[in-house]
Amino acid sequence: MYRDSFSSAVRIVVKLGTGVLTDSRKLIDPAQLEQLVAQLAALRKAGKEVVLVTSGAVGAGMGALGYESRPTELAEKQACAAVGQSRLMAVYDKLFAAHGLVVAQVLLTHDDLEHHERHLNARSTLVTLLERGVVPIINENDAVSFTEIKFGDNDMLSALVASLLPADLLVILTTVDGVIENFGKPDAQVIPAIEHIDFHIESISGGTTSATAVGGMKSKIDAAKIVMRSGIPLVIASGQKKNTLAQILAGADEGTLFVPQPTRLQGRKRWIAFFHHPKGTLFVDDGAKKALREAGKSLLPPGVIRCEGEFAPDDVIRICDADGTEFARGIARFSSAAVREKKLPKEELVHRDDLVIL
Repeated sequence: MYRDSFSSAVRIVVKLGTGVLTDSRKLIDPAQLEQLVAQLAALRKAGKEVVLVTSGAVGAGMGALGYESRPTELAEKQACAAVGQSRLMAVYDKLFAAHGLVVAQVLLTHDDLEHHERHLNARSTLVTLLERGVVPIINENDAVSFTEIKFGDNDMLSALVASLLPADLLVILTTVDGVIENFGKPDAQVIPAIEHIDFHIESISGGTTSATAVGGMKSKIDAAKIVMRSGIPLVIASGQKKNTLAQILAGADEGTLFVPQPTRLQGRKRWIAFFHHPKGTLFVDDGAKKALREAGKSLLPPGVIRCEGEFAPDDVIRICDADGTEFARGIARFSSAAVREKKLPKEELVHRDDLVIL
């Protein structure tokens, strides 16, 4: 059974959602946070490397600034984040110190992970902190990050951090017990394991009704796609129980397990696949799709049906089939203008070394 391998996991990323960190007044819940930190500290003392991706900054700031629901204006969200982040870290610092542990605040934007040198530097910093026994506490830099505060969420951030390191296990703790079939009905039950994310899994994953949170189960499914393809297992489980993490590491059927693909992607391939906002799209015919997916070939100009968007050489682009389904990403060797004008030499448009099948 796959869960039996969790006891040997060393590098573990844990994401805490806003719902498990704040109370009904949208303020940080001290008792809840204390029991969560105790679980994380127990993992660290058992010799595990622990990385915490935390939500709660906007939620904590909302309470402090008197908001009843999550503000819609960007500047108001950023103000909540700025006030809440310092409060959140002060609480974490005190609680982890009680267990003899040092924490480090790491605030990231998407640009930090997209730019290759900054990507590698972020990884190096996190690894160094872990080697020194420190618990990195990561959040999006919501006070200044326009794109991420508008479109991003910490489920996605946790998946990217797990892929960046890479981690041996990602755990997302939330207000429910996992992915639930027939949610809200008498026969509701947690799905113990998911090997493939199909239409059914997508259809039962809604958003969130929380006043302080973003995302919901849908964003967690999107995060699962990243880590599964990266070769990293994910467990979504309740953050309101006092022994959830210990149960997961012991191999118990806690929460929902997303089973990863058996082969872990190389670091550069993970960077190409997951850390970019693709600049454009190439649509390819069935022959090219088969050559890419099944024969491990590069993408050649004759296989391209259509080009959308504007991109330059070395930009990351989406590769879709004729029906518009994205099945790969890669680094373009030529610009979109050259593709449209068919001014291409007889060589690879996207080389196999720069291409990832999703």
